[in-house]
Amino acid sequence: MKFVGYYRVSTQKQGRSGLGLEAQREHIAGYIRSVNGMLCAEFTEVESGKRKDRPQLSAALAQCRLHGATLIVAKLDRLARNVAFVSNLMEWGCEFCAVDFPQANRFMIHLLAAVGEYEAKLISDRTKAALQSAKRRGVKLGGDRGNILQVQRKGSRIGNAIRTAKSKQRTNDLRPIVADIQANGAGSLREMAAQLTAPGIRTARGCEWSPTAVMRVLG
Repeated sequence: MKFVGYYRVSTQKQGRSGLGLEAQREHIAGYIRSVNGMLCAEFTEVESGKRKDRPQLSAALAQCRLHGATLIVAKLDRLARNVAFVSNLMEWGCEFCAVDFPQANRFMIHLLAAVGEYEAKLISDRTKAALQSAKRRGVKLGGDRGNILQVQRKGSRIGNAIRTAKSKQRTNDLRPIVADIQANGAGSLREMAAQLTAPGIRTARGCEWSPTAVMRVLG
């Protein structure tokens, strides 16, 4: 298994001293050894738990997407209260593991999703109640059922937009890596393809890199 480590401390002082970070690293390293895994990358965030913007977390998730790796933290409370983390994790399908509670990789995400679903149901119930009230007042309800094809086309456009957005995100994830490879002397597309494939990074379709695929990233 491939893992990307994510460590977080709450103050700049802790970040400089390493207080807490060393323990997190030890817990994560021990777990990875126990499952014969491999640490692909690691990121450290010095942030308050109340902050929603976590650039190092975003970078860690980008590496998870590139390597098909699992994001791993030492303790579940490093991330559990962060709504942005949950939405990113679910949107991009990244696997997640907390050393102190390994079963939480899907269970916790489902639990948080269930809370969101419950909130959505409350909104739906209020909407239905408002529609019933309008109907009793004589307001004509109902959508335009004569435009099914138009609705289908709109749905197709939305689906294409989502796929395009994910493709652009992956390209943005890859460009800094390709730039580093070029800076280190790789002059041909074939050389760059080999250096992308070597660490286990795959194309969006899960294939090894080819010169043509690299050219698409370079745009």
